[in-house]
Amino acid sequence: MAWRGCGRLGARLWRSPGWPQVWGRRRIVSCVDPSTGLTEEQKEFQKVAFDFAAKEMAPHMVEWDEKEIFPVETMRKAAQLGFGGIYVKPDVGGSGLSRLDTSIIFEALSTGCASTTAYLSIHNMCAWMIDTFGSEELRHKFCPSLCSMEKLASYCLTEPGSGSDAASLITSAKRKGDTYILNGSKAFISGGGDTDVYVVMCRTGGSGPKGISCLVLEKGTPGLSFGKKERKVGWNSQPTRAVIFEDCAVPVANRLGAEGQGFNIAMKGLNGGRINIASCSLGAAHASVLLAQEHLTIRKQFGEPLASNQYLQFRLAEMATLLVAARLMVRNAAQALQEEREDAIALCAMAKLFATDECFTICNQALQMHGGYGYLKDYAVQQFMRDIRVHQILEALKRCSSSTFPQQSGDSRVLPALCVHHFQGWNDAPHGSPSPVAKDCTEICFARECEFFIPLSKKVSAQ
Repeated sequence: MAWRGCGRLGARLWRSPGWPQVWGRRRIVSCVDPSTGLTEEQKEFQKVAFDFAAKEMAPHMVEWDEKEIFPVETMRKAAQLGFGGIYVKPDVGGSGLSRLDTSIIFEALSTGCASTTAYLSIHNMCAWMIDTFGSEELRHKFCPSLCSMEKLASYCLTEPGSGSDAASLITSAKRKGDTYILNGSKAFISGGGDTDVYVVMCRTGGSGPKGISCLVLEKGTPGLSFGKKERKVGWNSQPTRAVIFEDCAVPVANRLGAEGQGFNIAMKGLNGGRINIASCSLGAAHASVLLAQEHLTIRKQFGEPLASNQYLQFRLAEMATLLVAARLMVRNAAQALQEEREDAIALCAMAKLFATDECFTICNQALQMHGGYGYLKDYAVQQFMRDIRVHQILEALKRCSSSTFPQQSGDSRVLPALCVHHFQGWNDAPHGSPSPVAKDCTEICFARECEFFIPLSKKVSAQ
C-alpha cells in the first residue's frame, strides 16, 4: 500500500512553496520560509537536517508507526551528522551548537518524523545534563557514546503518583557507603527498556524539591526492570514503559551535581526540553501546511480545485500565520535561554504552551481540509496530528506551564493561581494576606525553579 503524503512530502521538502528552493539560480522564498533570519551557517545545517528528514525518515515514517519500530540505526546515522549531542560540548563528542541552532535542527527533522525526532530531543537533553552537571569522569564515560548514539538515553522523572507535581516523587535512594540503593518506579519513560542510560530523579533527603538528587543508571544494573510496552495514540516509533528499581546499587560517583540539586537539574533540563518539543511541533505543523496546500490544489469539488475556495484560502492563511508566530516565539525563547536571560524560563514556558497548542490546531485543521481522506491512515497528515498531540501534555501540563508566567510579573498574589494542585484557598485569602498554602505551593509546584521560589516566597511572607 502506497502511503499518501509522506513520500511526496519527502520529495517536496526543498521543492515546495514555503521552503527555500532553487530552480537553476532562482531562489524562491515564501512568507513561511523557516530559514528567514538565519545565518548562512544555520541555513547550511538546516538544509542537512531537511535532507536527512526527506531521505532517511519520511519514507519510513508510516512503517515505524504501524509496526512500532524504534529506528535505532537511522538515529545513529543522524548522530553521524552531529545530531546525537547537538548542544553537548565538543571535547566529549558533542556538536557544541546553541539552543537556537538546536531548535532549527529539530524543527527540520520533525518534517520527516515527529515521533522519532521527539525521542532524539529527549536523548539530547539527557546527554546535555550529564555534560553540564556530571564530573569530568562521568562526562568522558557517558557523553562520547551518547553523542554517537552507540548508547541511547532516557529521562526518568515522572512517577505513577507524581506527574506535574514532580517534587512529590517518592523513588528513594538511600546511601550505603559509596553506593545508593535505589527503589521505586518511573512511568511513561520514552525509550524505557530499549535504551542504555537512565537519568533518574530520586529522593535522597527530606520532602520537597531540596530532597531530590539525580543519578545516572546503566541498563543491566541488578534490580533494574521494565513494565509492559505501552500502547499509544502516537509516538509509536519510540517505546514507552515503566522503569522499576528494586534495590539497585548505583555508585555515588554516578550522581549529577550535589545531593539535593536534582530538582534544579531536572528543571534546567526541561527548560531546554520545552523548546525542543515545541520545535518538533513546528516541524509537524509546517509539513501539515504543505500537505494541506497540495491537497487543496489537487482535490476538485463543484468543478474547481478546493484551493479556489475563499474560505479555505483564509483558513490556510490563518494556519500560516499561527506557524510563523509560533516559530518566532520558540526561537526568541531559545535565544533567551542561550543568553541565560532573567526572562528565559518564562519565555520557554510561553513558547512551549503557544507552539504546542497552535501547531496541533494547524495539524488538526490540515486534516480537516483533507476531508474524509485525512482520517485514513493512508494519508500522512493524520500521523503528524497524532504524534504531536502528546506535546501538549508532556514537559509540564499546559495549565502548569502557565503557572510559570506570573513569577516575574511582580504580583506575588497570583503566583499559585494557576497551579492545578495547590491553588485552593488562595483566592479566598484577604488581600495582602497570603494563603496558608502559599509556602508549600511555591516549594513544590512543578513549573517553578528553586532560584525563583526563594525571593518570591520571601516577598509573599513579607506582605
